[in-house]
Amino acid sequence: MKNISVLDMSGKKVSEIELNEAVFGIEPNTSAMHLMVVNYLANQRQGTHSTLTRAEVRGGGRKPWRQKGTGRARQGSTRAPQWYHGGIAFGPKPRTYGFSVNKKVRKLAMKSALSSKVANEGLIVVDNVSLDNIKTKEMVKVFEALNTKKKVLLVLADKDDNVFKSVRNIEGAKTILVNTLNVYDILNCDTLILTKDAVVKLEEVYA
Repeated sequence: MKNISVLDMSGKKVSEIELNEAVFGIEPNTSAMHLMVVNYLANQRQGTHSTLTRAEVRGGGRKPWRQKGTGRARQGSTRAPQWYHGGIAFGPKPRTYGFSVNKKVRKLAMKSALSSKVANEGLIVVDNVSLDNIKTKEMVKVFEALNTKKKVLLVLADKDDNVFKSVRNIEGAKTILVNTLNVYDILNCDTLILTKDAVVKLEEVYA
């Protein structure tokens, strides 16, 4: 078990928390993490691209010239792919790029991502994060007090509109709920901030 300091919003140590080795102390599996990142990015693709085939392009119903005797190549339609204004051959059509990943691999990838953040000293645990009003300046002060790096991911156990709306205008900062936490966001940030309650919930699910 690894002990880590629990800080308050002013950056002062208030207590310590023991991290579960099964979640925060495993040997990171790069293959599992890579697969989950590819999966996340694939699921973000809309797949709404579409081109018109020769059957869908308007016109081209009449044979442009007779089959034989003109000296030109035989043609059946002016909307064949080789023609200007013709249809597109093998063009993209609407499709789903998403794919499913084995449950054990998803779990391994999440634990690997969390463990890599602990190993690289990119994890900060805070006692609680809350604001009385929506104030971006206050959240900037909190991040400065916690000595965060450029990209920050703040993970909350429960939704707090004041915190969400205060963080959303800070460049490089993002707030997310613990039940929507994903491998891509963990690896994409420089500093991962977890509330004490978020750590408990993660350990309940992944331990």
